Amino acid sequence: MSGRWVLSAPNAPTCGLNFTIRSGALQGLVEPEGGCPGKLFMSRRWQLTDGKLMISDNENAPLAHFVFINDSFQGQSSDGVAISLMR
Repeated sequence: MSGRWVLSAPNAPTCGLNFTIRSGALQGLVEPEGGCPGKLFMSRRWQLTDGKLMISDNENAPLAHFVFINDSFQGQSSDGVAISLMR
C-alpha cells in the first residue's frame, strides 16, 4: 500500500495520493498532491480492513471506500462518485 497511487474519477483530472505506512501496519497517512475531485483533497488517513480500503479526513470522517480488483482499488467517494486507485 505504501507509495504513490493515482486517483481517477469520471470527468475529473487525476491526482496523486502518497500513502505512508509503518512496517506491518494496515493503516497510515495519506498526502494528496492536489487537484483531487470532490472532498478527496482532504484525505489524511487510510485503513485496510478485510481487503477493503477506507480513506478519511483528519477527523476520521470517511471520504471514500474501495475494494481491490484486478491490480487496482475500485470504489466510491462519500459523494457517490465512482473512483479508482492505480499504481
